Amino acid sequence: MAAKLKKGDTVIVLAGKDKGKQGEILSVMPKDERAVVKGVNMAIRHIRQTQTDQGGRVSKEAAIHLSNLALVDPKEGGATRVGFRMEGDKKVRFAKKSGETIDG
Repeated sequence: MAAKLKKGDTVIVLAGKDKGKQGEILSVMPKDERAVVKGVNMAIRHIRQTQTDQGGRVSKEAAIHLSNLALVDPKEGGATRVGFRMEGDKKVRFAKKSGETIDG
């Protein structure tokens, strides 16, 4: 199946503690059906002190399930589903809400 969400896309969170927040996708893990979104689903990690690093508690983005994310419509700004269509001989993604081409 083709990837509906890709690295660099702006998405909105549909469910969970960060519902309504927007952010950019930093990485996608298709096998796990998860993505890491900038500034969303923050978790505190404890880092051991070393000779070069201070250590302590560090906030870091945790992965979030793809079903809890929706693409932000480039034209209207709200959450939208993603579709695929052929433009010439190239397959492109488009926002179903406005019909706007996402990449291509």
